[in-house]
Amino acid sequence: MDEDVDGPVAPDAGERIPPHRHTGRHARHAVVIGGGIAGLLAAQVLAAHADRVTIVERDRLPGEAKARSGVPQSGHIHVLLVGGQLALDTLLPGIVAELREHGAPEVGMPGDMVQWQSGIWYRRTPSTAHLLTASRPLLEWLVRRRVLTDTRIETVQGTEVVGLLGDAVRTTGVLLRERGAGARAARECVVTRALTADLVVDASGRGSRAPEWLAAVGAEPPAEETLDSGLAYASRVYRPGEDDGITDTIGYYVVPDPGQVCGGVALPMEDGRYLVTLSGVRGSEPPSDEAEFADFTARFPHPFLYEWLKRAEPDSPVRAFRNTANVRRRYDRPGRRPAGFLAIGDALCAFNPVYAQGMTVAAQNAVALREALADRRRTPTTRRVQQALLNSARQAWDISSGADREMPGVLGDAARTRAADRPVTWYLERVQRRAGGNPVVGAAFRAALHLSAPLSVLFAPRVVRAVLFEPVPHTPAEPPMWRESDGPVSDTW
Repeated sequence: MDEDVDGPVAPDAGERIPPHRHTGRHARHAVVIGGGIAGLLAAQVLAAHADRVTIVERDRLPGEAKARSGVPQSGHIHVLLVGGQLALDTLLPGIVAELREHGAPEVGMPGDMVQWQSGIWYRRTPSTAHLLTASRPLLEWLVRRRVLTDTRIETVQGTEVVGLLGDAVRTTGVLLRERGAGARAARECVVTRALTADLVVDASGRGSRAPEWLAAVGAEPPAEETLDSGLAYASRVYRPGEDDGITDTIGYYVVPDPGQVCGGVALPMEDGRYLVTLSGVRGSEPPSDEAEFADFTARFPHPFLYEWLKRAEPDSPVRAFRNTANVRRRYDRPGRRPAGFLAIGDALCAFNPVYAQGMTVAAQNAVALREALADRRRTPTTRRVQQALLNSARQAWDISSGADREMPGVLGDAARTRAADRPVTWYLERVQRRAGGNPVVGAAFRAALHLSAPLSVLFAPRVVRAVLFEPVPHTPAEPPMWRESDGPVSDTW
């Protein structure tokens, strides 16, 4: 396994990573830390290159669509963007259709949604992008069920990784401890057990301890870029009330921005209930008190969501979530780090959840991993594969960090705006002022935000003409409670 010239060189410098299936010396083994969506999809990719893949998971994985303690944000809104649907179907053909068969709702944008963003109400023109709004437990269960049918993939559950085996040159496995045994192990001087591997993939999420583990074996932890708007969430499940023929809306969305620091979204789940998530930045956090939950929406530019909540019936307690900073760990940069260790998903790049990118990027990371390992033109060294993973998350990072950088009170070393970014920022502000009223600009804007097209789609000729030379289009003065039917919208920019 080899590294690029500016990093450490492993003893067997000609070996590819991860180890390809091999009938010679010994069986090849990959370990994935974390059994969430990123870990499951990574294991599915690695199973084509190793004899055996072991997923190590702290939780006991449920055999049904049930929330688990290791995913504290699962009680909040999760959506699968168009880019995520495409990536997931590439990895697990037919999985998106399976989600729909299990009742995952599909919400078209902008046609099915009352949306307030950048100071305007969006026209409800025919939809050009569709969200899948299944609950996180349903999506994870269906992915897990598909992935674990592969006999090359096994799980070690109720067990946590507490360190790496090897040194700064090569990772040779992980140290395991039964979950809940920490205090007993310390008292009894119990030695944790070792699980050897040719490749270790960290998919343990935004709370990854891999930087500490690397330091413990003499390697350099990655530099971290952080940007924290201080956003906090509170969510509650509702059974929708009767609409009395006042709307054909499926979803409601107030997008926070520097001028409207409080936001909220209400979207359907697979069982006919709705999940409502309210958000606010530091100093404007939504309440966790049930009696005050609906009243928070009085801060919105219109009482449409408050009125919806008054008709609906609460069906869960309020759940709060605070850990929403954007964090990017730069494993791709030069440094003394071992061959045979990769980070993926939120362990590599975690985003402010308000932009709904996490599950989509996890799937796109896995596609990038598959492509990097299959590339016959270049040897897939640790650093090259890690660079490919980071590149697959770059657009999501640019979107989330770029938006959060403009929020008041933002903190972190990635919060600075460079002079070189100002022309692009000026242009994107013009895009946003037109996206709600100009269907062509709106379609391009959604394609970029849904991670189904590169950001360059915003600079296509038709979009540039509208952004630079056409006036700001008319948009509704009040929430549009009925969709427009003015013919199909072209997605040719």
